[in-house]
Order: sequence, then structure tokens, then C-alpha cells
Amino acid sequence: MKKERYVAAIEISSSKIIAVVGKTRGAGQLDIIASEQEKNSESVRYGIIKNPEETSMRIARIIERLERKPSVAPREITGLFVGLSGRSLRSISTEVSINLPDDTEITEEIIERLKNQALSTAIDSSLEVVDAVPRVYVVGKMETASPKGTIGNSISATFDLIVCRPEIRKNLERTISDKIGVDVSGYVVTALSTAQVILTPEEKRLGCMLVDMGAETTTVSIYKEGHLVYFATLPLGGRHITNDVATLNFLEDKAEEIKISVGNAIARETASTLNMNGVKMQDVSNLIVARAEEIVVNVMEQITYAGLKESSLPRGLVMIGGGSKLNGMIELLEQHTGLPVRRGQLPSYISIEETKSPLSEMIEVASVLYSGAMNTETECLETPGNEDLPATGTGNEPTGTTPEKTEHRQKPKGPSLFGKLKEKLYGMVTGDVEDNSDII
Repeated sequence: MKKERYVAAIEISSSKIIAVVGKTRGAGQLDIIASEQEKNSESVRYGIIKNPEETSMRIARIIERLERKPSVAPREITGLFVGLSGRSLRSISTEVSINLPDDTEITEEIIERLKNQALSTAIDSSLEVVDAVPRVYVVGKMETASPKGTIGNSISATFDLIVCRPEIRKNLERTISDKIGVDVSGYVVTALSTAQVILTPEEKRLGCMLVDMGAETTTVSIYKEGHLVYFATLPLGGRHITNDVATLNFLEDKAEEIKISVGNAIARETASTLNMNGVKMQDVSNLIVARAEEIVVNVMEQITYAGLKESSLPRGLVMIGGGSKLNGMIELLEQHTGLPVRRGQLPSYISIEETKSPLSEMIEVASVLYSGAMNTETECLETPGNEDLPATGTGNEPTGTTPEKTEHRQKPKGPSLFGKLKEKLYGMVTGDVEDNSDII
């Protein structure tokens, strides 16, 4: 049985920042033991951090609260798996091959060489490759999903390169590692990790689309014959509907409240005669319906861009994300496609022991955490203290096991999470330092 490990992950979106701490168990089980979040609006736009200074302060507060929780303390968070999302993320297909001597047995090393060849494919210089996802391998003339151990004189594959603008990772690194001092344990493409835990093997084989409708972006992933065949991020989301309602002289918070409480993606059969502060509710309805229709049309257009037809996706659509909770959105998608649509939910092997958030808001960050935990042996938390204490007695005792008071070891990340930020704010007030806020 594998050793129990503590892991942590963070998902930074345009509407909120949410972080979780989990504990791995045997047989692919993960328990999420703590979570914290903060609202986020102006510092992140379309999934890209625009203000690292403000974002780092929010993350620092979240981490401090997590570390104070009884389920986490006295452990300290020294690393985070970080979800990658944003409007520039998409897939580009590429084909690569390696010629081999006759009767060569395909090894893990050969498969890794093939993937590295895919990762080095020349692409638009404004983008960087963050992952290469294989569709299917061909060894000799035999097609297979599991090439290791097969025999042939060549191996080839079609990979989907996951690409994005370099600013996404650069600003995450600047915000988390540089400003807070917490290691990035690994980057996880959020859309791929959610598909891993939410979609069933049958859905992936027969054909389905995963739609993650967030505040400012909607991510579309299409699976067929068991693997990813298309991935794109649309610059449309639930906040666009809110902003449309706000044009009727509502503040954004009030517009969001109206959208959630009385809004519907499907037009009513009879026009509303209600008024709110001199605003006709029918005008509100018209704006919500028009934008919801635009989002749905753009989502469904991705099937064509993938070179498929709606009949190619008999298992329909799976929807997640805050934007998908608009009343009537599921029904609107069903009307447009004639395909079944279901809401995604976390599987039973991911348990959530403590959260202040609705489970639907935990899907992305829980998926990032699970992917990071299961694909690596990384430990993200450390218990301060014991190993640096001197041995006592005969010298045969294990070091650092005295039952007396133990002295906490200094975090490898240096000062407290707020230390540097407080020093900088003090310096800005006194005029001793310049304001290097790194706003992009």
C-alpha cells in the first residue's frame, strides 16, 4: 500500500481563487480535507493574471487560512499543483514517427522519445506547448492505444499539442513562486484533468463533449474513440451575461443577483410585465436569452471545427462551471443539439470532508489536485520541526523524536507569507521603496 501523502492545489479563475489540501489513500482514493477561496474579478482577466501583486496577496491569505485549519496544522504548504486555463489554451494536432531496427520491442524510453519529438514541433512563436496528448499509436502497421511491449520496425502517433500564451505560466510563476515563495509542484491543464475524473470511459469511446462554462471563458473538450480529438477555449462566459444586464443601469453585483434569481436562458412564452426600479424585466430577459444563445451557438460550432457532426457524439454533452448554472442553460443546449446533456459531478473516489463551497464549484480544483497526486509522488506539505534536533542519550535513539517541546524548522519559503508584502507596503508609505507591482 502506498504511503499516505498530503497534496495541495490551486485554481485561479476570473471569478475566484480556490485552493484545497488533500490526502491520498490506496487504490486511487483522494480525500480533500480543507478548502478556502476568495472572490476575484479585476486582477485576473480571461484566465490570465493581470495583477500579480494583488493576486499574490489573495493567495497568501488563502494559504494562511488553510494552514490554520485543524486538519492541516501544524503542516505547512510548501508546494501547489496549479491549474492551467485561459482563453489562449487550445489544441494543435501533429504527427510524429520514429524508424527502428527490425523486431524492436517498444519500450517506455521509445514512447518518451516520440512524445519529446511531438513537444518540439515548431508552432506559432506567440504560443508555447504545455503538454502533448496522444490519440493513437501505430507500431509497424498495427494501431494500438498501448504500444509498450509490442514489436515493430517503426512507431508513429498523432498528438494533440496543448498550447497557450507564455504569459499564463510566466505570471503564475511570478505570482506563486516569486512573490509568495511557494513551489509550483506541477502545472495541470484543468480541462484535461476534469475530463479524466468526470467523463466515463464509455462517454470517451462513443463520443462526447465536456463544456466548462466559467465567468469569462468557456472551455470545450471533445472525446471520441477513447481519446481527446479537439480542445478550444472561447472568450465567452457567465460574466458577459451579467455585464449585459448591468447595461440597464444596475451595478454588477445587482445584475448578477438578478441573473441568478430570475434569469433564464430560454425565452418565456408570454412577455413579462414586471418592473424593477423602472427597468422592464422583459428587457432583462431579452438580454439574457440573446447572450445565452450566442454562447450555445459558439459551443456547438466547435463540433464542426473538430471535423465532426452532432451524430458523432451520441453520449452528448457534460456541463460544469459556474456559468452553466444559469436557469435553462442545460435545456437550451438540448434544444439546439438534440443530444443528451448532463451536469458533471465528482466521482466517489474523490471525497470532500470539508468545504464552504458548493460541490459544483470544487470540480476543477479537485480534478487538478487528483491529477497531480496520482501522476506524481510529490508531497506538498511539510511538518516543521523534528529532523533538525540534535540526538541525545546513548546516540542509538532516532534523532528528532524527543517527546519534549520541538522547535519548528523555518519554512524553506523564508519569511511568513505576509512578511514581504507588509514590508513593501510599509516602504511604499514611507517612500523607501518603489511600487514594483508587476501589473501587465
